[in-house]
Amino acid sequence: MVTVLGWDIGGANTKAALIKTKDGKIVDFQTVIEYFPFWKRNTNQLCDLLTKIRREISGSTKLDCVAVTMTAELSDAYNTKREGVSHILHCVAKIFTGLPIVVLSVDGNLLTTTAAKLDPRIVASANWAATGWMVSQYIRDGVVVDVGSTSTSIIPIVNGKVAAAGKTDLDKLANGELVYTGSLRTNVATVVSSVTLRGCRVRVSSELFAQSGDVHLILGNIKEAEYTCETADGRGKTRYYALARLARLVCADTDMLAEKEIIKIARYIYSAQVAKIAAGITQVYSKLKENAKNTIPVVTTGLGKDFLAKKAAEKAKIKKIIDIDEFMPVSAAAMLSPAVGLAFMAAVKLKGEKLIWKQ
Repeated sequence: MVTVLGWDIGGANTKAALIKTKDGKIVDFQTVIEYFPFWKRNTNQLCDLLTKIRREISGSTKLDCVAVTMTAELSDAYNTKREGVSHILHCVAKIFTGLPIVVLSVDGNLLTTTAAKLDPRIVASANWAATGWMVSQYIRDGVVVDVGSTSTSIIPIVNGKVAAAGKTDLDKLANGELVYTGSLRTNVATVVSSVTLRGCRVRVSSELFAQSGDVHLILGNIKEAEYTCETADGRGKTRYYALARLARLVCADTDMLAEKEIIKIARYIYSAQVAKIAAGITQVYSKLKENAKNTIPVVTTGLGKDFLAKKAAEKAKIKKIIDIDEFMPVSAAAMLSPAVGLAFMAAVKLKGEKLIWKQ
């Protein structure tokens, strides 16, 4: 039996996935998500967080390998990515002393912590490579669209391998493989510059009055329990408070605007957000389509896989859309695709053989 713990240490959420294998099959699979906003916490608290999650997900279980990927190094809790990568890996090594630790690179390789610290650029924000690798075990060609709470990764797969043109976030933003809009934490003022209200165009305030989580809660795309990050004003995660926050986008309130007017604003923002993701999909997809003989599918995953990824793929006129749940044993995998993919990858490379998720 082999037991692997995969980590995706993000700037807002830290995720972990535990995989146990036996005789080429995955016999146990557990996941944990913990909201941990680096920009608001003391970075030294990361060790406590890792310890807490380790106890929760694995207890006294003997681990054969710990695999790590991260995006938290981009957080303004750190001055540079080098500083962030070094600190995060220091915390991991401290908590998992004596255990083999590997770090995911943007090329899909598993490196030692020493190698990762020598060149932090090749491990910074590499989590998309784990998601792409996992999906590449099931499809030969395609595009993965992973909509998380903060951003959207668009990952091309060609001939059964991840074929991303960009390796850094900067490059990925340039070529459409990273669209910085997500299901919960996106400031809605970055999605639209104006809205239609009472027959005219109204410019929006650039303040952080409301975020995408409010839009999707109002429209029923998410439930209150799925609104896992903090709200813009620190108030409740109910539809009542979400309506009030969105009204402030145009410097109004729920006395000035009727509920149906606020809902109309929410629908407009939702449509604009879908269009942004669709533009990224089209940019990436068009390059693959040029040389493809068959229909190339889009695989959707992440918190926003149904109401953002799928809708954006439809807007981009993609003919074949596959929900990642068709591959995974439990739906929870979609919420933690990088962590699950990394644990899966490490287990496969440790065993030197393919693993079966489903019978």
